[in-house]
Amino acid sequence: MRRKHSEVNDPEEIQRILSLTNIGRLATNGQDGYPYITPVNFVSLEGNIYFHCAPRGEKLDNLTRDHRVCFEIDVPLSYIDIGLDPNRPICQLHQFYHCVIIRGSATIVKDSALKVAALNALIAKHENTDDFKKVTADMSGYKACEVIQVKPDSITAKSDLIQNKSEEDRRAIAKYLFKRNQPGDRQTVAAMGFQFKSD
Repeated sequence: MRRKHSEVNDPEEIQRILSLTNIGRLATNGQDGYPYITPVNFVSLEGNIYFHCAPRGEKLDNLTRDHRVCFEIDVPLSYIDIGLDPNRPICQLHQFYHCVIIRGSATIVKDSALKVAALNALIAKHENTDDFKKVTADMSGYKACEVIQVKPDSITAKSDLIQNKSEEDRRAIAKYLFKRNQPGDRQTVAAMGFQFKSD
């Protein structure tokens, strides 16, 4: 990774970032030689990524033919606009974000107990509760889908929170975002490690 100051190595923090969004993007190798990228609802469970899909389709054809895949999630945070400094060069405007990129092997889950566990974990994540009717192997929905496991070979993660700036500059930017208070601004300020009180 070129920008080492933004690199995330802590496995717990990587899992936290993965928990911040329900949608990831899966890249498979297409039969025509082009990468094929699709958005998928996903859950991270015991170190692997799981998602469900229809029993037929291009994505499934691709990963059955070539198990190598790349899975990516990103969590956009605040954007530094020209309001911070109208004289600032336009190329120095900045987007804050978290991201995780996983290179790995994708396989169809054949084990019934694991498929049930993955589907229930997926629902629990999206519903944000464990209080729902659990999926069982005799349900029609269970039989109508495939569950795919992505087993990581490598994981890279990044949190771009302008860690390469001076503490003075970071605080000034955080104060600007806190005062601006657009969607995501307060979340970004907290992620940067600052706390301010409202006027």
